[in-house]
Amino acid sequence: MCRLPAGSALPASLSSGPDDKSVISVTWAPDELSVICPADRVPDGATVEASWRCLRVVGPLDLALTGVLASLIGPLADARVNIVAFSTYDTDYLLIPQVRLTEAVDTLTAAGHRLASA
Repeated sequence: MCRLPAGSALPASLSSGPDDKSVISVTWAPDELSVICPADRVPDGATVEASWRCLRVVGPLDLALTGVLASLIGPLADARVNIVAFSTYDTDYLLIPQVRLTEAVDTLTAAGHRLASA
């Protein structure tokens, strides 16, 4: 997870698109360009927050569904596991700090969620 200054162009390291296993999210906002990408695709000059793991909700999800993220975030918040959530058209993703991954997996499993390795 990283950011670049507001008004930055799409970095060349991201312009070729992901391989078939990568998840890349680029968000332009008035105050920043925020990028979620694999560590080997981090743009030069970016402020980086490293060592996160990505959990993907099996989708595609109907856009009319409610409570999907809440059912994941609630137990993690109760366990005081910090997360970053983002969504695509088809599904939702949670970024979990690597050092909290085991705790997050145990918490989600105890809450009734099934997790599988990619």
